[in-house]
Amino acid sequence: MKLLFIRHGDPDYTIDSLTEKGWKEAEFLSEKIAALDVRDFYVSPLGRAKDTASCTLKKTGRTATECKWLREFDVQIRRPDRNGEKIIPWDWLPQDWTKVENFYSFDSWWDNDILKEGHMKEEYDWVTKNFDKVLAEHGYVREGHYYRAEKANEDTLVFFCHFGVSCVLISYLLSISPLVMLQNFCAAPSSVSTIVTEERRKGIASFRMSSFGDISHLYAHQEPPAFAARFCETYDNKEQRHD
Repeated sequence: MKLLFIRHGDPDYTIDSLTEKGWKEAEFLSEKIAALDVRDFYVSPLGRAKDTASCTLKKTGRTATECKWLREFDVQIRRPDRNGEKIIPWDWLPQDWTKVENFYSFDSWWDNDILKEGHMKEEYDWVTKNFDKVLAEHGYVREGHYYRAEKANEDTLVFFCHFGVSCVLISYLLSISPLVMLQNFCAAPSSVSTIVTEERRKGIASFRMSSFGDISHLYAHQEPPAFAARFCETYDNKEQRHD
């Protein structure tokens, strides 16, 4: 089975939709996804994800199941370097989050006062529990760190969603800390991340990432990726985002 996690196109957060560039990205993406044999589509309830999905769904004459838990990972945490400010969990400064050793552990990343205040583990559990329900419906049941292949298949499932929740779901499938993915991975708008099953022994399946943040559909149209989700490559670059 293949799972495709698609980040929405270049966003206009003020109206929860896409910029003009984002709509172009969504159209180029639709050419790629429409060529696939997709079993089911799932989509976040937020406008920017639904608008991105709309181009593919229109081209294929399909519909998508809207899932509340696919919305952007809705957690705000206390910013450790600025009193009174809150941030999303993937905007911590490196010199702050890397000090916490258990952030690198799949089994204890959540054991931190700031994350507990923000109820991040509760949100994580809610998202992953609902995700596992979908996988079970398609024949794969969580068993510790692997999945029981009760009905092994080669179906393709597509999830139109967001960067944060994609990192949470992928980290869960790979049994790694979500903090590591949220802080160290970057997926450009409209990018596609692909996870595939491997069943080397009958009934025992694991998920393996074959690509992350693929934007080949943009390169095919000579469309540069948007800078959204990234920070400045060098501190002296004043044109790129620092915070």
